Amino acid sequence: MLDANLKAQLAAYLERMTQPVEIVASLDETKASVDMRALLKDIADASPRVTVTETRGGPHRTPSFQVTRPGQNTGVRFAGLPMGHEFTSLVLALLQVGGYPPKVDEAVLQQVRALPGDYEFEIYVSLSCHNCPDVVQALNLMAVQNPRIRTTMIDGSIFQDEVSERRVMAVPTVFLNGTEFGQGRMTLEEIVGKIDSTGAARQAEALATREPYDVLIVGGGPAGAAAAVYAARKGIRTGIASERFGGQVLDTLGIENFVSVKETEGPKFALALEEHVRHYDVDIVNLQRARALRRNGSLVEVDLESGATLKGRTVILSTGARWRTLNVPGEQEYRNKGVTFCPHCDGPLFKGKPVAVVGGGNSGVEAAIDLAGIVKHVTLIEFGAELRADAVLQRKLKSLPNVDVIVNAQTTEVVGDGQKLEALIYRDRASGEDKRLAVEGVFVQIGLVPNTEWLKGSLELSKSGEIVVDARGQTSLAGVFAAGDCTTVPFKQIIIAAGDGAKAALGAFDHLIRS
Repeated sequence: MLDANLKAQLAAYLERMTQPVEIVASLDETKASVDMRALLKDIADASPRVTVTETRGGPHRTPSFQVTRPGQNTGVRFAGLPMGHEFTSLVLALLQVGGYPPKVDEAVLQQVRALPGDYEFEIYVSLSCHNCPDVVQALNLMAVQNPRIRTTMIDGSIFQDEVSERRVMAVPTVFLNGTEFGQGRMTLEEIVGKIDSTGAARQAEALATREPYDVLIVGGGPAGAAAAVYAARKGIRTGIASERFGGQVLDTLGIENFVSVKETEGPKFALALEEHVRHYDVDIVNLQRARALRRNGSLVEVDLESGATLKGRTVILSTGARWRTLNVPGEQEYRNKGVTFCPHCDGPLFKGKPVAVVGGGNSGVEAAIDLAGIVKHVTLIEFGAELRADAVLQRKLKSLPNVDVIVNAQTTEVVGDGQKLEALIYRDRASGEDKRLAVEGVFVQIGLVPNTEWLKGSLELSKSGEIVVDARGQTSLAGVFAAGDCTTVPFKQIIIAAGDGAKAALGAFDHLIRS
C-alpha cells in the first residue's frame, strides 16, 4: 500500500511513540477492506510497538479500524482509508495514542479533559479535502485526552448510502451524538468553545485585563503574520487578535507563486506562518472577531464580539477578505446543501452528478476544470459577454467534453426541495428570458469581499469597502495602519499581503518613535 519512501518516513515518525498501540480493524473481503488490510500491515511493520487485530461483523462500520492502547478503549476510529490529506491525521493519532505529547496549549488540553458528558463525534470527509484534516485531528486529540469522547472519520466516497441518508453535501460535516454539529473548517479551540458554553466568558474576562500593546494587529493571515514578525523583531510589545490564524490561506489548495517556496498547500503555509510568529514574543489571541474600532486619547481600542476590549498605541488592520456570495434567493437556504465555495473539498460529494460553476475568472474556470474529472457534467455560468480567465485555462476548459459555458447569464435564484438543491435559475441577459438549469451542486467563484463592515464610520473606506491606505499603510485614523486584501492596494496576492504587513509594521514603529 505504501511506497518505500513513505514507509521509511512512517517508521521514523513512529519511533517517537513511548507506549504500545493496538489497531482493531473491522474488515471483510471488499476492495476497500483489502486496501485497508494492506495499509495496516505496513503500519505494523513500521513499528514493533504497533499490533493489528482483525475482527468481522460487530457494531462498527466495515471497513474501519480503531487506534487504541492494549486493554483500553481509546475512542479514535477511521472508517475508510485515511490516505491523501488524511494520512497525516492517521500518523498523529498513532503518535498521540502512543504517548507522544500534542503541541497544544496546556490550558486547552485541561479544558478538553474537564468537558462534562459523553460525546460521540462522526466526521464525514473526502480525501481530497484540505479543510477536513484539521477537524479530524482536533477531534482525535480530544478523544485521546478524554475517555468520554469518541470520534470516527468517515470517508464519504465509501459510505455513500450514509452520505445520502444524512444529506451530507459539504465536507467536513460533523455530527455529535447523532445530530449535525457543524460544517467546514473548525479548530480545536472552536470545537471546545462550542461545547463549553462558559469558556468564552472566561476568556473575555481574562482578555479585559491585558495591558495596552505597542502594536495590536487585527487579523492573522499573511499580512497580519508578517506584521507581527516585523513588529516583534523591533522589541516592542506585540499582540495579534485573529478570528482564525491563517485567514483565507486556509481555504487555498495549491500555492505555487510565493517566491522561494516552489510549491505548498494553504493549510501547511498557514501553519508555517503561525510557527514563525510564535518564534517571537507575540501574544496571540485566537478565535476573536473585532466589532468596533475607536481612538481613546493616546490609545486605539478594539472591541471584540466576545465582550472584551484590546488596546494598542498603534493598530494594524489585516482582516482580509471572504468569498463573495451571489445574494440571490435560496443561496443561504441551500448553503452546504448544494451551494458551496470549495471545489477541491466538496467536489467528490457530487461524483456522477450535474453541477454548475458561477464565475468566469481564473478561479471559476479552474474549478470547472477540476470538477469535470469528478462529476457527470459542469455548466459554467458567466455574467459578462466572455470569460475573463487566462487563455491557457480557457483552452483547457474548451477541450473537456462534459463542460458547457453559458455567457451573458445572470444567476437569479437557486431552488430545491427544502433539503437539497435541485436547480439554478439564470436570466439570459440578451433576451431577458429566465431559464432553469437542473443541477445538484452550485460552486460560487465570483471574487472577494473585504472584511471591513465593522469599520464603517471609524475610518475612510473605498466604495467597495476597502480600507484606504497611503504608501506607508497609514489609514485616515492616526496611529492605525492596514495591510493586505482588506485595503485599496491592488492585486490580492499572498506575497503582496505579506509585504504590506511588513510595511505596515515598519510604519507603526516609525509612528511610535516619532510620537
